[in-house]
Amino acid sequence: MAAGRGVRFGRAKHEAQLEGRPLWKWARNALLEGGVSEVVVVGPVPGGIPGGDRRRDSVAAGLAIIPELVSSVVVHDAARPFASPDLVSRVLERLAVGDVAGVVPGVPVRDTLKRVSGGLIVGTVDRETLISVQTPQAFRVDSLRAAHTADDEAATDDAVLLERSGEKVAWVEGEPGNLKVTYPADLRLLEALVR
Repeated sequence: MAAGRGVRFGRAKHEAQLEGRPLWKWARNALLEGGVSEVVVVGPVPGGIPGGDRRRDSVAAGLAIIPELVSSVVVHDAARPFASPDLVSRVLERLAVGDVAGVVPGVPVRDTLKRVSGGLIVGTVDRETLISVQTPQAFRVDSLRAAHTADDEAATDDAVLLERSGEKVAWVEGEPGNLKVTYPADLRLLEALVR
């Protein structure tokens, strides 16, 4: 997915460069090296297809061109250039077990989480049962297509759509270094990490 407007980043993130390569190429290469046979880039990049106004519209655009015979799909953000090929392989291997409709990588939450209201802390959240979810996420194509028919404006990723439709979604251990570029400072951090 490389169709975002990059509002918080200040410009379209797919244009951002890391070590002389656009972020989307880093993400694409991890998918190919991790066992994905073909990559569809959704966004205004060479060879890409047009995306939509919302993330789910862009995912739907990508799903629309995937042939019916394809049984699984991996959805990945161009803004996560450090996902490893091993992580791609692990989400695909877990999906292949066949007991779930989707698999997401996640890392256990390390920080104490507080619930707030206005300027006050009103509670502490138990972090023992929480993970921070990443991409790449793997799905059964038929389940993801069906989930995308729901009118769910509050869904923040594809796994939410599957969960709310009653499908099972598993998780595998993610990678702390699989950082997402959301703000300009995030890109500066990644630049420091590759030096």
